[in-house]
Amino acid sequence: MPMKRHLITAFALLAWGAAAHAATGTVLRDEKLYSQPSATASVTANVARGASVSIQQKQGGWLKVSTGTSSGWIRLLSVRAGAGGLGGAGVGDVIGAATTRSDPSRVVAVAGLRGLSDEELKQAKFNGEELARMEAQAVTAAQARNFAGQAGLVATRVPALPAPVPAQPASSWENP
Repeated sequence: MPMKRHLITAFALLAWGAAAHAATGTVLRDEKLYSQPSATASVTANVARGASVSIQQKQGGWLKVSTGTSSGWIRLLSVRAGAGGLGGAGVGDVIGAATTRSDPSRVVAVAGLRGLSDEELKQAKFNGEELARMEAQAVTAAQARNFAGQAGLVATRVPALPAPVPAQPASSWENP
C-alpha cells in the first residue's frame, strides 16, 4: 500500500510541476482569442497589446493561452515569450515561446514558425476546398501591374544569372 501512495504522490507532484511551469508571454499587438487554433473559429475574447498570458499548449502556428479572465487560441507570432513587457520583442523571443529545444537535424524544429510536427506532416491530406479558396485569391498579371502602378512601382529588367558550372574534383582520388 505505501508504494501505491508514493506513486500517487509522484504523479500529483509531476502534474502540479507541469502546471506551475507554464510559460508566460506578452501579447505583441491587439489580438483575438479563438475557440480553436484556426482563424475561421469563433472569437472568444480580445486581448490588448502588452497583456500577460500563460502559454498552455502549442499546435501548429497557434498557442493556447489564458489571461486572467479568458482563454483561447492566439497566433504564435502575436506572443513574445517571457514576462517583462514589450521592450525587446524579437523573432527569437517569439520562437522561444513555441519551441522547447533546438534540434538542427530536424527541419521542422529549425523552421518552427510554421510549427508543423513530424506527425502532422505525415498525416497531411489533399484539401480541395482550401485549394479552391486559395485560387480564388489569384489575380491576373494585368491586375498585378495595375496595383503596382498605383503604388508607384515600376518594372525593372534584371539580367539572368550565369548557368552553374559543375564542380571539378580537387584530386584524382575524388573521381568515381
